[in-house]
Amino acid sequence: MFKFSEPFITQQAQALTHFEPVYIGRKLLGRAPEGARYLSLDCSQGTVARGHQTVNALTRYPGAYVRLLREGPVDIIHAHFGVDAVYALPLARRLGVPLVTTFHGFDATTNRKGLLTSGSPAWYHYLLFRRQLARDGDLFLCVSDYIRDRVLALGFPEERTFVHYTGIDSALIPPRSPVGGAKKIVHVARLVEKKGTRYLILAFKELLREMPDCELEIIGEGPLERELKDLVDSLTLNGKVNFLGSLPHETVLTRLTGASVLALPSIQAATGDMEGLGMVLLEAAAMGIPLVGTHHGGIPEVIVHGETGFLVEEKSVTNLKKYLLELVADDEINVRMGLNAKVMVQDRFEMKCQSKVLERIYKSVLKGVC
Repeated sequence: MFKFSEPFITQQAQALTHFEPVYIGRKLLGRAPEGARYLSLDCSQGTVARGHQTVNALTRYPGAYVRLLREGPVDIIHAHFGVDAVYALPLARRLGVPLVTTFHGFDATTNRKGLLTSGSPAWYHYLLFRRQLARDGDLFLCVSDYIRDRVLALGFPEERTFVHYTGIDSALIPPRSPVGGAKKIVHVARLVEKKGTRYLILAFKELLREMPDCELEIIGEGPLERELKDLVDSLTLNGKVNFLGSLPHETVLTRLTGASVLALPSIQAATGDMEGLGMVLLEAAAMGIPLVGTHHGGIPEVIVHGETGFLVEEKSVTNLKKYLLELVADDEINVRMGLNAKVMVQDRFEMKCQSKVLERIYKSVLKGVC
């Protein structure tokens, strides 16, 4: 629970007005929202906690969660990511409550080989019990039209599978710094193959030939960090490309305010994994920052080419450099597209609106409408 990379889960839950969220999970990985109620298998001590976590991870047995939840009634369980939903399903059945699942990306796109070679018991269980989830889960939400198409292709029922944007609260997004100062491209991503960071670095090298005062800031960590830093060294980009590591969400937003462009050149990974939508695109857009991304996954549902930013083909270093350069070199285009992006977020992705929709979904599930 509470990973730095998953603030959208708590943001959505905290925006609810007719339901009180209680967070449950196997392990705490970050700080809970102030005043939030949360229950974790970490609450036990030492070997007892590890025992509960291991039993649940290997068997999906929900007994430890049932004990944690015995003090108060539960009306509905909302699992984020299909992988977690196969663990939530036995708990929902024990409690006799509906299960809503949100698919975000990798859980809809990673192929069978990718799941089998992951080394994760949770991913093995997901592959084994995904059909059961499709049959017995009450409702399935997808963060983009693209992800819904992929979920349907996995065999989930069309009549119970819908698109619901997670949304962001524009009122909590800090304002963008004035355009015209230092030129900075920002990339916020876990450093894995899917995020296309390698191609961004190569494009940035080409961009510097025409705009040497630009810099690239990479926020995130992951298994490819050493490889990407070696690439930066080999291209003699030290001092121009800065790796900031994983940062708290509030710090990420602060760094974004100084961005000229937000770049997310995602690609399809060898495992099949693809981008569901990219919440950082919405956050940057809400600040009025133009976007550059790929024709990939759910990204085109945020980036309207030539209006809110630019779309390029996957792995196209030449076009990636071309459009990044256009946005950092031309302040007029930059501001215009940034404002378009801000309006787009307010019209389609505002958290208050999306949360009302979610609560209507919850109520319909409880009434057995869906």
